[in-house]
Amino acid sequence: MSTDVLVIGGGNAALCAALMAAEAGASVLLLEAAPREWRGGNSMHTRNLRCMHDAPQDVLVDAYPEEEFWQDLLKVTGGVTNERLARLTIRASSSCRDWMRKHGVRFQPPLSGALHVARTNAFFMGGGKALVNAYYRSAERLGVRIRYDAPVDRVEIEDGRFVAAWVKGERIAARACVLAAGGFESNREWLREAWGRNERGEWPADNFLIRGTRYNRGVLLKHLLDDHGADRIGDPTQAHMVAIDARAPLYDGGICTRIDCVSLGVVVNRDGERFYDEGEDFWPKRYAIWGRLVAQQPGQVAHSIIDAKAVGRFMPPVFPGVVANTLPELAVKVGLPVERFMHTLQAYNAACRVGTFDHTALDDCHTQGVVPPKTHWARPIDTAPFYAYAVRPGVTFTYLGLRTDETAAVRFQDVPSQNLFVAGEMMAGNVLGKGYTAGVGMSIGTAFGRIAGTHAARAALDEGAKEHASA
Repeated sequence: MSTDVLVIGGGNAALCAALMAAEAGASVLLLEAAPREWRGGNSMHTRNLRCMHDAPQDVLVDAYPEEEFWQDLLKVTGGVTNERLARLTIRASSSCRDWMRKHGVRFQPPLSGALHVARTNAFFMGGGKALVNAYYRSAERLGVRIRYDAPVDRVEIEDGRFVAAWVKGERIAARACVLAAGGFESNREWLREAWGRNERGEWPADNFLIRGTRYNRGVLLKHLLDDHGADRIGDPTQAHMVAIDARAPLYDGGICTRIDCVSLGVVVNRDGERFYDEGEDFWPKRYAIWGRLVAQQPGQVAHSIIDAKAVGRFMPPVFPGVVANTLPELAVKVGLPVERFMHTLQAYNAACRVGTFDHTALDDCHTQGVVPPKTHWARPIDTAPFYAYAVRPGVTFTYLGLRTDETAAVRFQDVPSQNLFVAGEMMAGNVLGKGYTAGVGMSIGTAFGRIAGTHAARAALDEGAKEHASA
């Protein structure tokens, strides 16, 4: 079997690549490892796309210029990013929505619990599932062939050129290929290998939950890195890792398991001690650091503690919190050492310097004389009832991937392939060396999916023209 362009993967980046290649006139075959009912990878759990814009645009208010987007990204990554590729992503985010609409994606104003990103993020009507379904419908109309339950076991590469892929013993040849098969977050063995044991002798990865798909096992990524020597980017322990409800399912818990009240209270580990500034910055810019922070705590578990003053100020998770009328009672209910917990809460409450509380701004409510500090939104936790949410690290996607460039080409010993391209989670580490800010994963996947599809179609059609001329 053969095709002009083979797309390996079934989420946002893969679909963008398939659509662009088909629009360019190439024949396209898309291979999705999951069954049809679970198609879309992690994209089906998404909600929005971070967009640069210089003026108000329908659902986006005010302006979010390139430099502000870049500074936000620079801050969350700590500078571990390729500025050239990051700015390419940022600029692409300003012009993709008309194309997305053409393929059936609809946008809506953000829900009330997400108004703080109304300026920076465009929300999909119906969420990521609706986006994925719209793209699949459009792909089918354009003649893209789609196969489900089609995991790629290995690929043939000769001198940096893609030749064919193998799926359950079947060889599929193509003139060009786009790799968009996700990271390795659902591969427990690889997570264990990456994280190792900590100083307490624990295997932190054993306590990780996977926010997204169970099908992102990194088989193709490992094959490219280990067997074909593709150039790599990123730290295998770095990931979009969020503190999610400890009661969440092992896979596919999605957005509703995220605990969003962190900045409104305090977070303590199982020893009843705080370990990081809960009010460091706006939640959309900092929520993705908390999974890694919890991963470094004993037992990879923590508890987000709030009081009645916080209720109604955050997007409620799918599971209710543990409730008590006193703080000691709350500690007992969730299994925390009461004396240590009360010492922590009393020290925090005494340190609060309450000014004008405003959760939509970097307000002047802060702590003084306590470590770690709380920089904003610090108010005493003193109003019953009290609530606790147990959290564990929830891995969305990993950042170890394939090094690439502006053409989305896979590189071998720093030489770009002429017909093998990469998009989405498999290359996100070029832009995200660490950290995260809401919606930027979709920005990367959309930008590089479209770039990869365009270049793959061009490479395939050029190859086809050469074959025809020499026939």
